[in-house]
Amino acid sequence: MGFALKPVRVGICGFGTVGGGTFNVLERNFDEITRRTGRSIVVEQIAQRRPNAQCNTGDTPLTDDIFAVANNPNVDVLVELIGGHEPAKELVLTAIRNGKHVVTANKALIAVHGNEIFAAARQHNVVVAYEAAIAGGIPIVKALREGLAANSINWLAGIINGTGNFILTEMRDKGRAFADVLTEAQELGYAEADPTFDVEGIDAAHKLTILSSVAFGIPLQFDQCYTEGISKVSAEDVANAESLGYRIKHLGLTRRTEAGIELRVHPTLIPEKRLLANVHGVMNAVLVEGNAVGPTLYYGAGAGAEPTASAVVADLVDIVRDMGTDQKVRMPSLAFQQDAMSDSPILPMDKVVTAFYMRMTVSEKPGALAQITQILGDAGISIEAIRQQTHVSAQVPVIILTRPVEEGHMNQAIRAIEALADVNGEVARIRVENLDG
Repeated sequence: MGFALKPVRVGICGFGTVGGGTFNVLERNFDEITRRTGRSIVVEQIAQRRPNAQCNTGDTPLTDDIFAVANNPNVDVLVELIGGHEPAKELVLTAIRNGKHVVTANKALIAVHGNEIFAAARQHNVVVAYEAAIAGGIPIVKALREGLAANSINWLAGIINGTGNFILTEMRDKGRAFADVLTEAQELGYAEADPTFDVEGIDAAHKLTILSSVAFGIPLQFDQCYTEGISKVSAEDVANAESLGYRIKHLGLTRRTEAGIELRVHPTLIPEKRLLANVHGVMNAVLVEGNAVGPTLYYGAGAGAEPTASAVVADLVDIVRDMGTDQKVRMPSLAFQQDAMSDSPILPMDKVVTAFYMRMTVSEKPGALAQITQILGDAGISIEAIRQQTHVSAQVPVIILTRPVEEGHMNQAIRAIEALADVNGEVARIRVENLDG
């Protein structure tokens, strides 16, 4: 087979870690990629703010103007790696209006503005591909959209932020405090100087929003995603979870129910035997349950130059393969045909049913514990386990695990417990998920 077709020309906007990784993977795997696509992929132009020392760009034209790339008539596909909302959104829309396909690693852009961007792409008959936006090198979008296309997806749960997972792993392995590990994560470059997006779950919520749309065929609704961070998880909670046979993970979970779709990111106790409970450090993993296949697990590097570049280049390969067909756009942006999108509502958190772990400090008095169990009983909340811990003062640390209950009922019960004279301070609570098929 000869490769007589003219090369596909790519413009890369943003030449940091992932941009440099993408350039290097395209160069190093040039022959293999050409064998897969039937035509070569060449980098036509790079927009960068500062040179990338990891790359020898040779005589590839460079610019500091990203819009020069979007308006370059010689560029067939624009790769957007600058991140954030603006100017990324205007850059992508400009490229689309100019008839260029787009590959992006920008989860915030897709989660928040994806509906508008995909509508523009349909109008101009181009592809916007975003595999690299979620879980780095793990091909989770392709798995959901193509590999599991026969299935009705029941639920998916993922550890999709490496920074948070690194922090919780260190807390568990070494009994360290959250703040202490966060400082180390920043020194190692795993966490940003402002770690809010990672530790408060916003980054994971961006990714989960996209996964939920691809899994269930619903419009992107980032503003409906419940988001809770890990900064309140204590070393004590981590140790308690361990002693009960659980691990605490910062989980993104989306599930289809009769009443609507759950869309939530929060610290979660997971049984230690589950595969997800054993994903450590900066690694990512997504567990998907389909009604035909059962549970499947996708595991790998959630970030990094070449893992993420692996996903960027895979999207480029898909686009180039399809360029030869009459119909330019083979794959719907969010896996389902546009006129078949579902209007299932996102379920409010107080309607979500889940089990709970509670930790509280109770005065050592006769009947104090009985008042607490009475409140739970009156609210119809069953207790799975209750544990009084060893103590040196008149204050007893008490741990309670409940069976599944509607969150609204749990919130009312906790308010009533916190109002008791013999309960000191707030009740710490973390949701529990069994994640069994």
